[in-house]
Amino acid sequence: MTAQKKGQAESGDSENSGDSSSAKRKPWIKKDAAESMLTLIGKQEQRVAKMRKELEKEEKQLEKLQKAKKVLEATN
Repeated sequence: MTAQKKGQAESGDSENSGDSSSAKRKPWIKKDAAESMLTLIGKQEQRVAKMRKELEKEEKQLEKLQKAKKVLEATN
């Protein structure tokens, strides 16, 4: 019987520690459908812009490697 009581007390302690971390969270504010869609669109636009920059960087690297390939093929 005492083992069960200790187990229950331990589980109660862990629940209290979970409550303190939830107090640090920002309060949830309900958005209407239009606001949530605009938020999603904005996030997607940022992702696409980031991917375009990365693509340009990769294309420049590819061009450099293709020039090096031409030089190597010319020497063979």
